[in-house]
Amino acid sequence: MPDQYELARHGDPDALRAVTEAVRPRLARMATFYARRTGLDADDLLQDAWCGLFAALPQMDVTVGSPRQYLISRARWRMLDGVRRERLRRCLPLDHGPETDAVAHEEDTMDALAIGEFMSGLKPNQRALARLLLDGFTWREAGTHMGCTSANVAYHVRRIRAAFEQWQADACL
Repeated sequence: MPDQYELARHGDPDALRAVTEAVRPRLARMATFYARRTGLDADDLLQDAWCGLFAALPQMDVTVGSPRQYLISRARWRMLDGVRRERLRRCLPLDHGPETDAVAHEEDTMDALAIGEFMSGLKPNQRALARLLLDGFTWREAGTHMGCTSANVAYHVRRIRAAFEQWQADACL
């Protein structure tokens, strides 16, 4: 079979057919799995996988590692790039009109007020950390930004969670 990969790399149609038939079940299972997890269409994901596989075929070095695994990994990466791209492209539903915009704006305002009220009860370093985490930083990135380790960040996150649970319990009373 390694000879098939080398021949397929150089464009032999029979070898290319044999290679694609060998990886087809694995790619179909991957596409089905990611489609269930993301809500995207399995055929679209499979198409992305094939594009990744065929793009990687000419650059493949059959002397390093397993050519089959190399092709499958390139197909998986292309499939996951498609998932990421679709997640960024999601649009609002068509029935989203001005009346729902007003309600959404009111809810956003209420959320911002509640977050501000909670944050005002935190210590300054906890407030800064919470703001970084709400802005999308990872614990490690937030720790680097604040000049502390991720263990310190974990400690402060536990304290923030405890403060939030207390604040939420007080709000329910």
